[in-house]
Amino acid sequence: MTLFIKNTLTGKLEQFKPINGNNVGIYVCGPTVYDNGHLGHGRSATAFDVIRKYLTYKGFNVKYVSNYTDIDDKMINRANEEGISVQELAARIIPEYEADYAKLRIEKPDFQPKATEYIDQMIKLVEKLSKDGYAYELDDGVYFEIEKYKEYGKLSHQKQDELKAGSRVEKDDKKRHPHDFVLWKKAKPGEPSWQSPWGEGRPGWHIECSAMSMDILGETFDIHGGGMDLTFPHHECEIAQSECATGRPYVRYWIHNGFINVDNEKMSKSLGNFFTLKEIFAKYDPLAVRFLFLGTHYRSPINFSDTILDQAENGLTRIRDFLVNLENYQSDTEESAETLETSIETALRQFEQHMDNDFDTAGALGDLFGLIKDVNTLMRSKQIAKKDIPRIHNALAKLDSVLSVLPRIETEVDADIEALIQERNKARANRDFTRSDEIRGELAKQGIMLEDTPEGTIWKKV
Repeated sequence: MTLFIKNTLTGKLEQFKPINGNNVGIYVCGPTVYDNGHLGHGRSATAFDVIRKYLTYKGFNVKYVSNYTDIDDKMINRANEEGISVQELAARIIPEYEADYAKLRIEKPDFQPKATEYIDQMIKLVEKLSKDGYAYELDDGVYFEIEKYKEYGKLSHQKQDELKAGSRVEKDDKKRHPHDFVLWKKAKPGEPSWQSPWGEGRPGWHIECSAMSMDILGETFDIHGGGMDLTFPHHECEIAQSECATGRPYVRYWIHNGFINVDNEKMSKSLGNFFTLKEIFAKYDPLAVRFLFLGTHYRSPINFSDTILDQAENGLTRIRDFLVNLENYQSDTEESAETLETSIETALRQFEQHMDNDFDTAGALGDLFGLIKDVNTLMRSKQIAKKDIPRIHNALAKLDSVLSVLPRIETEVDADIEALIQERNKARANRDFTRSDEIRGELAKQGIMLEDTPEGTIWKKV
């Protein structure tokens, strides 16, 4: 089946055709590491984690790059507030992102460049743009002249004259166009700086991603992604400076994920509706957060609330209960139900159809639940043979190699818990329901939930 992607650049759903055979290069803008990650970071990282995993599922050789911005105004201001260096701030915050992303089951990128590791490449890029007449120098830095690049605005679908007409120009602004953007900032007292042809200074934000992405993936690569808020000006500026420097197309497919909203307003610190991943993880299973993200198409906004997180946890509970029942399934049936293979084939086919349609994870989750429903029905009527269990597990594993939402089911308990379960079975056999309930309560405090079935008592850890 053919994969189609909604390309922000064209605004169209396009067939995905890699530049270099079966090899796919992806660059995703990572966070500025001045503070802990928030829900918006988690959503973007999860969306592109699924995209990467599905491309791998399809058989592509994926080279996945996501950066850390470890030098900019926010980094400098926060480090000054805390009385530490920018480098020390980054060294503290980056491991926090890694820990949070691991809880969301986000696979580490193949490359995680830091901006400060690519200063030389950035300087060379600015030098090339200056030499070729696309940049000019002012007292405070080197700027890209957008009117020298006639396609500026093509990603955000804006025209240069409209940009100029809609801009406010400060009286002391010496830029040639209001939207000319800084490539290299000249040093200010107390700021980190590097030597350059324009004196001591540091890179502008936009130049970082161009330098890192092209150094690792080449001058033209397949997919560039990030949050929708990066479309303009960040990604627009990346295209302009990259294509002017190389004379070649920069990226073939642009992919942008939607916002996290709270009460229908974009999540932001200024509105006081801002939630870090750590704050949410203190109340909810991180897997429920991932489940929530995948329940909405990556391009659509998510209106965040405790209610939809509760719904996500309920969905995970349904999956967990199914996996426990599958693990404890007992039957003397030797013949497989004819409908089982059809259910598995249908689920996998529909899953691929949904994912091939611009990575429709909401539809893909529906296919997972459809398979669970079919298997549950067959288990209740004892129409599944024990030999079928591995086939079911294999189908679930294929789906989860992309979605990564299946809870881990623990099937071993320690001797003390096993003894309590056995004691409770004896108490129930002797109709000592008071003691039976006491033991159930003791196990519940340890996170062990019991379910009495016709085949015996089964347990799950919650």
